[in-house]
Amino acid sequence: MAGTALAQDKVVYHIDDAEAQATKALRNIRNHLDTAPDTKIIVVAHANGVDFLMNDAKDKKNPNIDYASLVSALKARGVKFEVCEITLKNRGLKKDQFIMDADFTPSGVVRITQLQQRDHYAYIKP
Repeated sequence: MAGTALAQDKVVYHIDDAEAQATKALRNIRNHLDTAPDTKIIVVAHANGVDFLMNDAKDKKNPNIDYASLVSALKARGVKFEVCEITLKNRGLKKDQFIMDADFTPSGVVRITQLQQRDHYAYIKP
């Protein structure tokens, strides 16, 4: 039916191991938005997954990959990046150790659950 708006796709990407997942996740998200630019994407990072959102973080296997610039480009396209505050407490990290494009959530796993159950986000773990 002409003029009927389709429901917006919503996806939560779950990262709990930056070394294994971050580069792949950022590439997946870029490809996702290139194909479906109206998708609402939230990345939730906890445990060792938060590392790619820290200041000066780079891919260990490919040091030419600077995470901050990739994250910034995706944030400009509407992607939200959320860091688990329980992880900060457990690892002795401070919010000022993270790039300015990172937001924070009280609990990464609670946030993922709420996004899936309440807000009907699809779940992807790269």
